[in-house]
Amino acid sequence: MSVAVLLLLGLVGLAGSALALRGERGTGATGAIALVGALAVAAAFAWPASGGAGVVQAGAALAALAAVAGGGPVATAVLHAADPAATGVSGGPQDPDILRGGAWIGVLERGAVAATLLAGWPEGLAVVLAVKGLGRFSELRAPAAAERFIVGTLASGLWAAACVGVAVLLRG
Repeated sequence: MSVAVLLLLGLVGLAGSALALRGERGTGATGAIALVGALAVAAAFAWPASGGAGVVQAGAALAALAAVAGGGPVATAVLHAADPAATGVSGGPQDPDILRGGAWIGVLERGAVAATLLAGWPEGLAVVLAVKGLGRFSELRAPAAAERFIVGTLASGLWAAACVGVAVLLRG
């Protein structure tokens, strides 16, 4: 079972990278749902499994890869589902002037979330989120920007935590 978990985590990381390289036009909800489904299957396989030191280390590395690479398409799909333009607020996810650089910030955020959780320092989540919030503070006055920030941050952080959760299940 441990090998299946490692393969699935690797697949999630590679598929997430491929979807991210295709950009928003190629991801859509289908790609995000497939990534979430593959991660759920990996978690189901990891639940009863316990691996040796090598499996645990490989699981941690692959979980970090899946967190960083797979989170972009998942967060983008969630942002599109929560598009504020659908409720009449201007500046939805398609607006290039709202929170520029969010994709790269998300990559760094998911990497930091994964690292703090894998290191056994959950308090680091507060540091990561505080730094992100302070860095974006001046841009959050617009309602669409604030909503996009909250939705994107939660989707990205929850994805990274779920990926690390699979690695933690491998520890036994």
